[in-house]
Amino acid sequence: MGKRIKTNYPGVFYREAKRIGGKGLERVYYIVFKKDGKVFEEKVGRQYADALTPARAARIRAERIEGKRLSRKEKREREANRWTIGRLWDEYKNQKGNYPSLGTDECNYKYIKSMFAQKEPRELVQLDIDRLRINLLKTKKPQTVKHILQLLIRIINFGVNKGLCQGLGFKIQMPKVYNIKTEDLSRGQLSALLDAIDADHDIQAANFMKMALFTGMRRGELFKLKWKDIDFEKGFINIRDPKGGPDQKIPLNDATRNLLESHPKSDSPYVFPGKWGGQRKDIMRPINRIRKRAGLPKDFRPLHGLRHVYASMLASSGKVDLYTLQKLLTHKSPQMTQRYAHLRDEALKRASDLAGSLIDEVMNGKEKEDHLNISRKSARQSG
Repeated sequence: MGKRIKTNYPGVFYREAKRIGGKGLERVYYIVFKKDGKVFEEKVGRQYADALTPARAARIRAERIEGKRLSRKEKREREANRWTIGRLWDEYKNQKGNYPSLGTDECNYKYIKSMFAQKEPRELVQLDIDRLRINLLKTKKPQTVKHILQLLIRIINFGVNKGLCQGLGFKIQMPKVYNIKTEDLSRGQLSALLDAIDADHDIQAANFMKMALFTGMRRGELFKLKWKDIDFEKGFINIRDPKGGPDQKIPLNDATRNLLESHPKSDSPYVFPGKWGGQRKDIMRPINRIRKRAGLPKDFRPLHGLRHVYASMLASSGKVDLYTLQKLLTHKSPQMTQRYAHLRDEALKRASDLAGSLIDEVMNGKEKEDHLNISRKSARQSG
């Protein structure tokens, strides 16, 4: 670094140094000032890299004296202590590890990053979120926008729970979603699907689909299912990390028990192992082959759809209340199970209609008997 060279501005000098990103030399500006009885000398920037001039350096000096500007060191320290959305997201991923929905979250985070990565949660205002939601809804479905906003909430809540940042001072408004899809199959479609499953050469895929139908388990839960999670003696299946919640148990019904007892085992701990015996990541190719052979609609999701079929059959039977169905489906809240309420209501209506029919039969029988008794009485009086 070269010697100090004064400028025409008091307390501003520079040294010449090798230019960054170019040939030759450039000026590196410094300021000297006195504040609270102490003398400060600070580097404020470079001639080309920071587009700095003696006049700009003098303005920076005045702002430092008046307390309107932080030093470069203070800025670095402040930045190191700032938990921005971007920094919280990185820490969130580090602590969560390779969780199942990481890929989806990374795709959704791209839309958050462009607006909020450099901001702390406390710097966000309602208008910021409104603009993001409105802009996204121009090109994205409401459900997708909802997932993006929910990710933002998760990131901020993570920071708050870890004591890294302040929370929002307002509630994020979610877009209204009307595309809740409850898939079901007719008796004929279900029969065709079961025939297609039995006819397929891939026993892993076939039994995977049957497990989804017999238990209502999610695809990810079946991927993670290990033999040690199945308690044949007590008759329960332990479901690991259902939708990010605590482990839960569901009953091992007879259909599932029979299927698992005949299911091929290997050295892998997984019931439906993937490559080299590790956890399976995908099974859609054989599943879609079976769906196509069964002649099911293209929009029928062959795994999540079977979960809906399982739930719909139980709800429409009239023998299972919604609380029990919620526990079987490992839903976190009753609102998630509410989509099947109309099926339960239909079953109750059928039961009520049956009761009405039975009463009508009794009433009609009683009227016929009364009429017969009156006829007999009249005949005796006439005689």
